Amino acid sequence: MQTEGHDLTANAEALQEQLRHVYWIGGGSAAGKSTIGRRLAPEYGLQLYATDDVMADHAKRSTPGNCPLLHKFMAMDMDERWVNRSPKDMLETFHWFRGEGFSMIIEDVLRVPKEPGVIVDGFRVLPHIVKPLLAVRSHGVWLIPTPEFRKAVVDSRGGPQWGFIAKTSDPERALRNLLERDAMFTKRLHEEALRLGLTTIVVDRTMTEDELAGRVSEAFGLLAAAQ
Repeated sequence: MQTEGHDLTANAEALQEQLRHVYWIGGGSAAGKSTIGRRLAPEYGLQLYATDDVMADHAKRSTPGNCPLLHKFMAMDMDERWVNRSPKDMLETFHWFRGEGFSMIIEDVLRVPKEPGVIVDGFRVLPHIVKPLLAVRSHGVWLIPTPEFRKAVVDSRGGPQWGFIAKTSDPERALRNLLERDAMFTKRLHEEALRLGLTTIVVDRTMTEDELAGRVSEAFGLLAAAQ
């Protein structure tokens, strides 16, 4: 199935210059993307565009024609989404993982003033879509959480009692499915980023927030620019 990301690459050369001021933070779920984005933006005087925050808005703006997987997902009940399907099926049909709606991210970011620059973060920042848009290769970083780190973060949020998971008929199974799906997504993301020669940072339980923020800042070239 072709995704919106493939359509964007056709205009990549023009978009590169329009998006030169953008710093992209992608990665697996629960990797610390939002935490680092919220920290670095004020530290370096940048604007922040969090893709997690606009998912509901993008769902409203979408149509079955441009986001078919999203609309199929929206039609499911909670058990259909998280309990009754295999993690592999969940992975292959999850709309945001397939790049649906990414053109709306581009539309939004192009409306943000270019100065002083923008950090865009979220798991929707997919390597194969973003690479053709990078005028500066170092402006894209992908955070890769270990399974242990991801589970610790989910547990800290409440485990089976966390948010939408608790709304299913079997939260324990839903959580297992979610963690397995996200592990497969993270592995695929990591392999894709490495294959494309993009910057990845593995995040484990020994890494502090300060260390991660420093590594992302260095990868972006923000430390050198601030000196």
